[in-house]
Amino acid sequence: MKRFIPLIIILMSFTVMAQPPNRGQNKERIKALKIAFITERLDLTEQEAQKFWPVYNAFDDKHAKIKFEEIRELKAQGRQGFETMTDKEASKLLDKIIDADNRLHKNKVDFIKDLKPILSAKKIMLLKSVEDEFNRRMLDEFKKRRHGKIRE
Repeated sequence: MKRFIPLIIILMSFTVMAQPPNRGQNKERIKALKIAFITERLDLTEQEAQKFWPVYNAFDDKHAKIKFEEIRELKAQGRQGFETMTDKEASKLLDKIIDADNRLHKNKVDFIKDLKPILSAKKIMLLKSVEDEFNRRMLDEFKKRRHGKIRE
């Protein structure tokens, strides 16, 4: 099984590049690439993967909701109304941002606690590095594509 994961990643990346952009489809493809990448890099057994992915997906969904919906919206409110905002309004907005940041942190702490019975401490430590590596690779790929489209 582990021998086929790099092949799956390569095939999926060609599929992502060959298709016209569709946000929903691309999101799903990126998620599938991420699953394959993390599974391979963490060297998850089938049993670990079965327990790990539901916990990871719940964490990731909650993290994205807080970070990309709530915090992004709060910061946008701050930018849009900055000139006319009173100090009291700014203080309330800051309190909401701090609350959201605290919930992000709690989500990460709870995630690690939930992973401890599933993965070794070493694999949990490795997970952050693997996620960062995946995100860097995706960002590099997006930059290459953007530059390629600009030159055309």
